[in-house]
Amino acid sequence: MNKLQNTVFLVARILMPILFITAGWGKITNYTGTAGYMSSMGVPGALLPLTILLEFGGGLAILFGFLTRTTAIFTAGFTILTALIFHVDFAKEVNQIMFLKNLTIAGGYLLLFAAGPGAYSIDRLIKKNW
Repeated sequence: MNKLQNTVFLVARILMPILFITAGWGKITNYTGTAGYMSSMGVPGALLPLTILLEFGGGLAILFGFLTRTTAIFTAGFTILTALIFHVDFAKEVNQIMFLKNLTIAGGYLLLFAAGPGAYSIDRLIKKNW
């Protein structure tokens, strides 16, 4: 990869996890409310710690380029799963938009999984390709 490509990968890795880091932080600061909402949608609140780990922890991992490919594939799967669980009531226009947004995000993470983090990453620094 050339310097421009690596710079673009870095910028993408900075932009892609913003939504996940902020959503994860929101779940941490409103743990009880989030667990209640998940339960109301048929998702056990016991899965909330894993959700926070993926959103907040995984978001930070992508940001810094650590465990990039592994985190990207889990995030893509998680995003598709959340679209199928939380955004399938297409009678509400917002759900149509959120469903498509999730599919778009998953596509970006699949690209990151395939391409890797670029040169400006912890993964490249420690010479790991996970």
